[in-house]
Amino acid sequence: MKIENEFTVSPPVATVWEFFQDVSSVAQCLPGAELTEDRGDGTYAGKVSVKLGPMAANFEGEATVTPDESTRSGSIDGKGADRRGGSRGQVKVEYTLTEADGGTKVRIEADVTLSGAAAQFGRTGLINEMSSRLIGDFVNCVEGKLAAETPEAAAEVKAADVKGFTLFLESLLAWLKRLFTRR
Repeated sequence: MKIENEFTVSPPVATVWEFFQDVSSVAQCLPGAELTEDRGDGTYAGKVSVKLGPMAANFEGEATVTPDESTRSGSIDGKGADRRGGSRGQVKVEYTLTEADGGTKVRIEADVTLSGAAAQFGRTGLINEMSSRLIGDFVNCVEGKLAAETPEAAAEVKAADVKGFTLFLESLLAWLKRLFTRR
C-alpha cells in the first residue's frame, strides 16, 4: 500500500536536514517507535508498537537509512515482525526536503507491505487515514524539538503515546465520512 504525505515546518531546510541526520531524535518523534541499537553504516534496530482497535502488534526489526545531502533527500528500508501475533511488515520510505515560504516542505512517500493479522487493516483506506493523523503528531514533535532552546529541552520533546482505540475510531469515522461524501 502506498502512503504519500507532505507537510511544512517553520525552520529552514539546513536546520531540518541536520535534524533528520539525528536518527535517534527523529525516532523519538515517531509515535510508538523506539530505537534500540545503532548497528553502524546507517543501520538501526528498533521496535514499533501499534494498536489498531482490537489488534495490537509489537514489531521488532531493523531499518537502513540512506541520506543524500546533495539532493536533501533519503530513503529508509525497514522490515520487522510481530513474534506474538505473527504479522510481518516491510516499508520503503523516500523523503525529500525543499524550501517553502521561509520554512521547509517535507515530502514522504512510503510503500508498506503487511502480512498476517495486521494486513487486514491495509485493505482499506483506514491505514492512510491513521498515518495522516500520526504524521500530524510527528510534525508537532519535530517542531517542538527544533524550537527548543537547549539540547536538554529538545531531548524532553517526544511523540505522544498512541491512544490506539481513539485513533482507530477517529480515523474510521473520518474515512467513512470521506467515502460517503464522494458518493
